[in-house]
Amino acid sequence: MGTVRTDGPADPGPRDRSAEEPAVRRDGAAPDGTGVLPDPPRPGDPGGPVEAVVLDFYGTLVRMVPPLPPSHDSVLRGRGLHEAADRWGDQWSTGPGDGEDHREHSVSEAVYRAWEVDRLRRRALDRGVPAAVAAEVAAELDRATKSFVLERYPDAVAPLAALRERGIRIVLCSNWYWDLDRAVAGTGLAGVVDVAIGSARAGVRKPHPLIYRAAIEAGGATPGRTLFVGDMWEPDVIGPLGQGMRAAHLYRPDRAVVGDAPPLPAGATRIAGLDELIRLTEPPGERTAGPGHYG
Repeated sequence: MGTVRTDGPADPGPRDRSAEEPAVRRDGAAPDGTGVLPDPPRPGDPGGPVEAVVLDFYGTLVRMVPPLPPSHDSVLRGRGLHEAADRWGDQWSTGPGDGEDHREHSVSEAVYRAWEVDRLRRRALDRGVPAAVAAEVAAELDRATKSFVLERYPDAVAPLAALRERGIRIVLCSNWYWDLDRAVAGTGLAGVVDVAIGSARAGVRKPHPLIYRAAIEAGGATPGRTLFVGDMWEPDVIGPLGQGMRAAHLYRPDRAVVGDAPPLPAGATRIAGLDELIRLTEPPGERTAGPGHYG
């Protein structure tokens, strides 16, 4: 894998914003410092053959497998904090929300990780955890949340390798923790990914426009020649279309996301597996027959 941009501060100080690693600037300006980023092109404008493919990570390339991490509920009850457990709510809502701008906390790994734990500490206090143990409880909850095992989908490697052989650049764009690079390497995907952009280091989470524009720049193609692939509707379909990319909604038979698939907007297609990317990225005159098409 080439450059990795992960979902949280991994270095001890401000991260290197070199030309090899286009990043989201905290002032909202273009990565080259020339001014504010221009308005995006029309959604889904094909603009020629696909030259870059941007993919979501979790639910698209990898999934969680047993042993599953301890729940926040079990951690709290294990400490006898039953009232706090009753009031805790959805544990996955304790982290940054979709579209959140947290650039002020993404200046370094130390700052970002401290912010993650402090969010949990403040929630613990709000739910009735005694102040004397709130920081300790928050640190344990943070460890529990991240103690999961990932496994790549069987169709994750071969299609990406084939696309790279055809000269198509592969970029990851994920709402993830700071250590996306380690997660990518640990699931055996480093050899088929050129650049990985995670929200923790980028400072914004999908569907914030700035993370998509960083992904477009990393792909080295125009938005109209960039295809975004993912399993979540707003972050992986609607958001990319709004920045002028094409979008492929991954709707696996064994998907983790429940509910019926929404109707496809213009510029989007739907696929059941990553093998279909081979056909989708063929030049229009060479494309073989298949169920997917851009709306």
